[in-house]
Amino acid sequence: MASSNNYDGILLGMGNPLLDISAVVDEAFLTKYDVKLNNAILAEEKHLPMYDEMSSKFNVEYIAGGATQNSIKVAQWMLQIPGATSYMGSIGKDKYGEAMKKDATAAGLNVHYYEDESAPTGTCGVCVVGGERSLIANLSAANCYKVDHLKKPENWALVEKAKFYYIAGFFLTVSPESIQLVSEHAAANNKVFTMNLSAPFICEFFKDAQEKFLPYMDFVFGNETEAITFSRVHGWETEDVEQIAIKISQLPKATGTYKRTTVITQGADPVVVAEDGKVTKYPVIPLPKEKLVDTNGAGDAFVGGFMSQLVKEKSIEECVKAGCYASNVVIQRSGCTYPEKPDFN
Repeated sequence: MASSNNYDGILLGMGNPLLDISAVVDEAFLTKYDVKLNNAILAEEKHLPMYDEMSSKFNVEYIAGGATQNSIKVAQWMLQIPGATSYMGSIGKDKYGEAMKKDATAAGLNVHYYEDESAPTGTCGVCVVGGERSLIANLSAANCYKVDHLKKPENWALVEKAKFYYIAGFFLTVSPESIQLVSEHAAANNKVFTMNLSAPFICEFFKDAQEKFLPYMDFVFGNETEAITFSRVHGWETEDVEQIAIKISQLPKATGTYKRTTVITQGADPVVVAEDGKVTKYPVIPLPKEKLVDTNGAGDAFVGGFMSQLVKEKSIEECVKAGCYASNVVIQRSGCTYPEKPDFN
């Protein structure tokens, strides 16, 4: 077994750190703000009063989140090796930002946040109905990440130290320049670069940015809704998730070092993994309905579990098992949270 220092900073994530404002709401609230379950969108003008209304009407929890940060936190929790993971993103200089830093550091992440003077820390409204979640992100300071921060020697050192990278598709809307630097570094140094489709709106409205980085992606993660949107946007005329996964895995690669693997989760249905032109399906851990608290963070946790084994160079089967374990833990709790120690072997 490799010693733990070999894992020092092995996994780096970059994304939008957001404070989740999470509450079980009602159908009327969803209708009022035109919010659909199992979706993720950026807040528009009409959504802005939502956050205060949630706090006054419902029982709200504040949880440090943001897709990439969730995944990196879960990977760190699964690894139980101090300093194995790092994370970059932009927060505001405010109490939410302080809470975020405290939470991430307590979770064992080596965080190098860019602190923006002008905007408050980003928030994400998490509306839960019947265990399903909908996310409405008000990026605010998270939208202010600058590639200059990444280029600072102490931050670029994290890129050089890492051997695996994970960036949620949401970051495409913020700093494609940063993604470009990291993906090109990974390709030039035979490192593993991974991204997530993240949301239907990313596949649809940020198609060009997503396509630009697809050649660099050694692993592509997503869920069935995102995969079907991706297929439609690319004119593939199929809603067969297995076919879509294969097609994504066969899109051109920037380097020949690794073949691309596509990993698509489908809620309670099996995980679809496409590599080498064929699909393997892995059942998820069944969970009785009454044990489901909310699906917020389920996909992020899956990626975190998956990455925790990928950095150990375990088989894809082991990676998927770890992903399913982590996501099973998280859906039985509010938000992307977990007990003190994992019980995964």
